[in-house]
Amino acid sequence: MNKITIWSITAALAGFLFGFDVVVISGADKKLQLLWQSSDAFHGAVVMGMALWGTVVGAIFGGIPTNTFGRKNTLFVIGILYAISALGTALSNDPYTFAFFRFMGGLGVGASTVAAPTYISEIAPAKDRGRLVSLYQFNIVLGILVAFLSNYLISGIGDNDWRWMLGIQTIPAIIYTLFVLTIPRSPRWLISKFRIDEAKSVLKTISPDEDPEILISQIQNSNAETPKENIFMRKYRFPLILAFLVAFFNQMSGINAFLYYAPRIFGEAGLGEKTALLSSIGIGITNMIFTLLGVSLIDKVGRRTLMYIGSIGYIISLGLVTLAFYLHWSGISIPIFLFLFIAAHAIGQGTVIWVFISEVFPNHLRASGQAFGSSTHWVLAAVIPSFVPMLFSTIGPGSVFLVFTIAMVFQLLFVILMMPETKGISLEKLSQKLTK
Repeated sequence: MNKITIWSITAALAGFLFGFDVVVISGADKKLQLLWQSSDAFHGAVVMGMALWGTVVGAIFGGIPTNTFGRKNTLFVIGILYAISALGTALSNDPYTFAFFRFMGGLGVGASTVAAPTYISEIAPAKDRGRLVSLYQFNIVLGILVAFLSNYLISGIGDNDWRWMLGIQTIPAIIYTLFVLTIPRSPRWLISKFRIDEAKSVLKTISPDEDPEILISQIQNSNAETPKENIFMRKYRFPLILAFLVAFFNQMSGINAFLYYAPRIFGEAGLGEKTALLSSIGIGITNMIFTLLGVSLIDKVGRRTLMYIGSIGYIISLGLVTLAFYLHWSGISIPIFLFLFIAAHAIGQGTVIWVFISEVFPNHLRASGQAFGSSTHWVLAAVIPSFVPMLFSTIGPGSVFLVFTIAMVFQLLFVILMMPETKGISLEKLSQKLTK
C-alpha cells in the first residue's frame, strides 16, 4: 500500500466517525425518551435532531477553517469534536447537556463532508482520484454498519447501556485524531498560501514521475484568479449548478428518509417488529457491498456510468415500492424492493456525490464549493425526513414514494443532458473545462 493510499484512508476515517455518529443514537432513542420523560416533539427536535442541525452548521461554515487553517488542521479539530461529543453525551444527565454535545458531534460531521473530500481530491493522482475520494463514502457506510452491530452487542448490558453505546465512539475518535497528525498538508493549499518548498516535497511523493516545478506552475496558474472571487460569480455558474443538482437529487431519492424510518416503512408494509433490527443490519451489509463495488468501478467506468446505473436502479426500485403500496402487495416484496433501492443508491449517488463535488470547482474555491454542495445536501437531509411521518399519515406512503420516483426520472435526465465526465482529468484541466 503506497503513501497516498494510507493518507487517503486516514482522512477518509472522518467518514467512519460520521457514519457511526449519525446511526449510534438509534440504539439510545427510546431509552432516552423514557429516562427524561420527553414529549415526542421535544425528543425529536432537541434530543434526536440537534446533531442534524450541528451538521448543517458544520457544512455551511466548514469551508472557512478548511481554507484558512488548512485541510489537515481542520481534520484534526474534527477528530477532537467527535471525541468530546462522544464522551460528553455518554456522561450527560439531562437532555440539554446531551443535545449540546450531540450538536458538537454534528459540527464535526458537517465539517468532515467539506474537509475530507477536499483534502483527498488534492493529494490524489488524477487516475486514482475517484477511488480514493470515494473511500470517504465507504467509511461512512462502514461506520453505519459498525454502529448497528455495536448497539446490538452493547444493548442489554444494564440500565445505562445507552451511555456505553454513545461513549464507545471516543476510542475510534482519539485513534483517528492521532493518525491525522501523520498526514502531510495538501500541496494545493500550501501553494495557495505561498509555502512553495513544503508543497514541492509533497508533490514529489504524490507524482514522482512528474517535474514538481511544472506541477507548481500549473497549480499557480489555476490559482491566479483574484482572491476576491467567490463561487457565486457568473463564470462559476456551471460548477455551482452541478454541485447543487447532485446534492439535491441525492436527497430527493428519499435515502435519508428511508434510513431514518426503515422500521416504520416496513410496518406500513405489514411486517412485524422483528424484521426491524434484521433489516437495519441487512441494509448496512447491502450498502457496504455495493459501495465497495462502486469504489472499485468509479475510475474504470467513470462517474456518469455509475450515475446511469444508480438512476435506472432508483426508478425501478422506487417505482416497484410505489406500486406495492398502491396495490397493497404484502409480505416480503417491499423489503426486497427497498434492498434493491439501497444497492442502486450505494453504487450510484452514494459513491459519486463526494467525489464529483470535490472535482468541479477550481483550487482556490474548492473548499467553498464543497461547503455549498455539502450544505445543500444536509439542509435537505434535515428537512425531508422531518416531513415523512406527516406525509405518510396525510397523502400515504405510496404517494411519497411516487414523488421520489419522479425526482429520479429528472436525475436520469440530468445525467444524460448535463453531467460531464470527470474521471482521469487533472483538477486544473477540469477547472478550465468547466469554467465559462
